Amino acid sequence: MGISDVIADFINDMLSVDSTAELQRSELASRFNCVPSQINYVIATRFSPERGYVVESRRGGGGYIRIRRVQSDPKLLIMHTVNAVGDRVDADTAAALLTNCVSAGVLSEAAARLMLSALTDQALRPVTPEGRDVVRASVLKQMLLSTI
Repeated sequence: MGISDVIADFINDMLSVDSTAELQRSELASRFNCVPSQINYVIATRFSPERGYVVESRRGGGGYIRIRRVQSDPKLLIMHTVNAVGDRVDADTAAALLTNCVSAGVLSEAAARLMLSALTDQALRPVTPEGRDVVRASVLKQMLLSTI
C-alpha cells in the first residue's frame, strides 16, 4: 500500500466518524513523513467533487483543509453528476463518477458496471479517438438521466 493510499484511508476514517474532516496540511505531512504537496495530491485525486466531496482550503498560518462528504437526495446527486460530466469525459473520470454514485447508493454495482462497459474505448471503437470523450459524455448523461 502506497503513502497516498495510507493518507486517503486516514482521511476516510475521519470522514466515517463525521461527514466533515478538518485537517492541517503540515500536520498531515509530518504525521506521514511526506511533503505537503503529497497531501495536496491525495486531496485533489481522492476527494474531488466528482467523487462526492467538497473541499475548502485556507492557506497560511492557521490554515486548514476542510473536506465534507456531500449527502444529498438521489435525484440531486444524479443531476449533479450529469452537470459534472460537461461536454466531454474521459474513461477514468466516468469511472470515478459512477463509483461515487454507487457509494452514495443511487446506482447498484451491477448498473454501474454495465454503464462503464458501454463507455470503454473498446465499446466506442467505431468513434474516432478524438470524438470518444464527447460521445462518452453524451451516453453517460443519457444513462444517468434514465435512472431518475
